[in-house]
Parts: sequence; C-alpha cells; structure tokens
Amino acid sequence: QLQLRESGGGLVQPGGSLRLSCAASGFTLDGYYISWFRQAPGKERERVSCTGPSDRTTTFADSVKGRVTVSRDHAKNAFYLQMDSLKPGDTAIYYCAVDRMACLGNYGVYDYRGQGTQVTVSP
Repeated sequence: QLQLRESGGGLVQPGGSLRLSCAASGFTLDGYYISWFRQAPGKERERVSCTGPSDRTTTFADSVKGRVTVSRDHAKNAFYLQMDSLKPGDTAIYYCAVDRMACLGNYGVYDYRGQGTQVTVSP
C-alpha cells in the first residue's frame, strides 16, 4: 500500500521545538518534490515548505522562515520538518505531500498526501 504517514506532533510551549516526520511506505521519496502544509482551525491550508528532488532548493513560507529547516533520511525513506521558536500561531495540523512534477500550491492535487499530525503550541 502506497502511503505517507506523519508523526512527531504534540503539545509544546511557546519557544519550544518539534521535529515532524513524514515516512513513505510502498514507494521511495527519491525523485519527488516534498511539501509540508499546515491548516489551523478556521483557516485555509498553507504550504509551509517545499523541497525539490535534489534537496538543493527548499522554499519556506514567510510565516516560518528562519524558524524551520528540513532534512531527509534516505535509508529510512523519511523527510523531516524541524520547527524551532514555536509560536501559538503555529498551532495547526501539519501534513506532508509529495509530487513528481513540481512544488504545487494546491495540497489536493499532490500525488500522495498524509493524514496529518497535530501541533499545539500553548503555555
């Protein structure tokens, strides 16, 4: 079965850090554009980052720039989103999505999409 699965979410205090994982099964992440999205209650889904297949280029949303980094573990077939200096405004469900063609803005058209992991930033 081809799927993506996110993990690593949780409750963290403002200023804290979390590392989210996106693990693929049934296919390899190599060759895909990999994006992280998030959706806060009552808000539209927002693309947080997108990394090209070669890992040389990653774009970040202005809202997280300077506070998040991405990395990949080829052996584990996984991709990570490291989030630091977290703010209450970062509270959202975080999703990963991959596509063969490009960094797409529309989460719904990605080739594979995960079910999400909840991140809550609160004192």
